[in-house]
Amino acid sequence: MPVALAITILFWLSVAALAVGLARRAQLWRAGQPAPVARSGLLAVPKRYFVDLHHVVARDPFIAHAHVATAGGAVLALIVVALNYGFGIYSEFLDWGIVLAALVMLVGVFFVWQRRRHPPARLSRGAWDRLPYTLAAFAIGLLIANALPTQILSSAVAAIALLFLLVGSAELVLGIGVGAPMKHAVAGLLHLAFHPRPERFSGVRSTALKPLPLDGRELGVNAPADFHWNQLLSFDACVQCGKCEQSCPAFAAGQPLNPKKLIQDLVCGLSGTGDTAYAGSPYPGIAIGTHAGAPDKAIVPQLIEPQTLWSCTTCRACVEECPMLIEHVDAIVGIRRNLNLARGDVPGTAPDILANLRETATQGGSDNAARYNWAIDLDVQTAVPGKPVDLLLFAGEGAFDMRYQRTLRSLVKILKAAKVDFAVLGESECDTGDTARRLGDEATFQRLAKANIATLAGLDFKRIVTADPHVLHSLRNEYPAFGGNYSVVHHTALIDELMTPGKLPVLEFRNSRALTYHDPCYLGRYNGEFEAPRSVLRKLGVNVREMDRSGPRARCCGGGGGAPLTDIPGERRIPDMRMGDVRGAGAEIVAVACPQCTAMLEGVAGDRAEVLDIAELVASSLEARP
Repeated sequence: MPVALAITILFWLSVAALAVGLARRAQLWRAGQPAPVARSGLLAVPKRYFVDLHHVVARDPFIAHAHVATAGGAVLALIVVALNYGFGIYSEFLDWGIVLAALVMLVGVFFVWQRRRHPPARLSRGAWDRLPYTLAAFAIGLLIANALPTQILSSAVAAIALLFLLVGSAELVLGIGVGAPMKHAVAGLLHLAFHPRPERFSGVRSTALKPLPLDGRELGVNAPADFHWNQLLSFDACVQCGKCEQSCPAFAAGQPLNPKKLIQDLVCGLSGTGDTAYAGSPYPGIAIGTHAGAPDKAIVPQLIEPQTLWSCTTCRACVEECPMLIEHVDAIVGIRRNLNLARGDVPGTAPDILANLRETATQGGSDNAARYNWAIDLDVQTAVPGKPVDLLLFAGEGAFDMRYQRTLRSLVKILKAAKVDFAVLGESECDTGDTARRLGDEATFQRLAKANIATLAGLDFKRIVTADPHVLHSLRNEYPAFGGNYSVVHHTALIDELMTPGKLPVLEFRNSRALTYHDPCYLGRYNGEFEAPRSVLRKLGVNVREMDRSGPRARCCGGGGGAPLTDIPGERRIPDMRMGDVRGAGAEIVAVACPQCTAMLEGVAGDRAEVLDIAELVASSLEARP
């Protein structure tokens, strides 16, 4: 049989195998719940792939270049093979196009092989280790079949070329059906087309949780089939690179969570298998090979242990680092909702806090009338219907904490010094429900949200300011789903704004001690605000010593997602690790911009840097004026 005809037959057999495998996998995805998607997403795949996805991949230049060469060469080769052999053109000119593409692919595969020789611990091994060899076989088969002249291409050489092509083609086309590594290529592209958060691709920082209907029919995610079908698709897109694992504060602390393992467990649940074939880092303290699942069987504890889910701080570091743009936190909170609402299974002191929120609208069971006791001597007006103000100060739950009250008092002094027309909300302010929502108590969150929205509807104001990023996130991003649309600004952004036109004259911060800044997760990764706090510090004349993990890659303080309440034990504490980052920067002061970060970092025992909110630093500079 001529080589050209053999390649044609192999091509169409591969197409058929890919179609069968894709149909099989699609049947598994269809076990999920309906989700509205736009078919126009298919047309957006090239932009989402080359711009949005590669924007994340490019953070690791080595693997980014290797991926461009390997994937780009493979795709180009397959396109030309489809033209030349799929349609029987058999053009010598197109043959040289295949040769060029195969050479590019082979260069990329070489670098993939180099990475696999001495892989970082975050990479999964097992079947992934064979990829350099099977992909190289495909590229070499193309080179032999298309670069060698017909008179040199003996039957034996042609048989070798076809064998190499068969091995490489099997890796490429069977992966989707049998769940092998290359399934990510097809699932990943479809995931980009039908992403659960398509607004991510239009420049919007999409971080708000989707509301859960409280009609009793849907109580979160109990089994894999309770996820939306495009979420199940997204789990199949995982390449097990472990970048989520490397960035996860809970995993680093030795708590029983590894975001990569969690996604792979959900893949096992989708396909009705166990985790015995998983070849990556396990959950700390939990052995591999003891869990299995099925699409319609409960995830907890048969597939995933509850302490794994409660270890998450919802910091979104995993989402920020994922090159496949998978939404790990949405999956975790979805399962938490079921554990909370359907089973009432929440560990630690979280049940007491949730009970307090339901009974008093405060986490500590406090009297709401005492929420603004810290401002009694500051002559602060309380917002009332019919009296418009420019700015409404929303203190948040931290207002009951004496340490956070120092930040609030500093903020009030700054607003007064800048002659801002502002008022506080007073005893009608409720907890925003952020903690309840992250713990899965969607019912309590929605009740608190609606109460705050009703209160705010009766007041006349232009903007809301808060020193709590969790309050900021709730009001700005999550209340709009319930009709609460406000202009909300973080206190660091407002202070920066006030300092810019000279409304707030300050002296330089007179302190010779080295200072660093800790990015709060809910201000940075959730709301994209990295510059304003640093701008304020620069205007104070502070030279910020950046930590290795700062900005979008900042390490979490450990205070989000209700983690301090569920209190899952690990080998070390997350805030201790963060304070270690501070020491690594040689800083004696760590500037913060979140009450939870303040509490967590000040809870570090032993010798540590002084923790000061940016409002405190600015207020102290105001007080230093003659």
